[in-house]
Amino acid sequence: MLLQRPQQELDPRRSLGLRVKELRADHGLTQEELAERSGMFRTYLSRIESGQANPTLTVLYQVAAAFPIDVRELLTPPTKSTPPKVRTLSTLSRGRVRR
Repeated sequence: MLLQRPQQELDPRRSLGLRVKELRADHGLTQEELAERSGMFRTYLSRIESGQANPTLTVLYQVAAAFPIDVRELLTPPTKSTPPKVRTLSTLSRGRVRR
């Protein structure tokens, strides 16, 4: 028999994404900064935060180490439904060519 989740419970990938976004905002980091600390591309981090990616355990440990927190803290439900946006002070993003 297959057990079903209650309707109000978030998809695990979406819950993880919201939690990462929440922690990132709490630490005052942009996606670019967290991606650099975690050793991944910003686009992949964006996919994690939006619930579109299914990161491996290794990636979860990399993200946790970037905060630094215990990996179990990533798996706790988010406390905020929409974390505040974090803006970078720099106008230059990695991958752009300075002119």
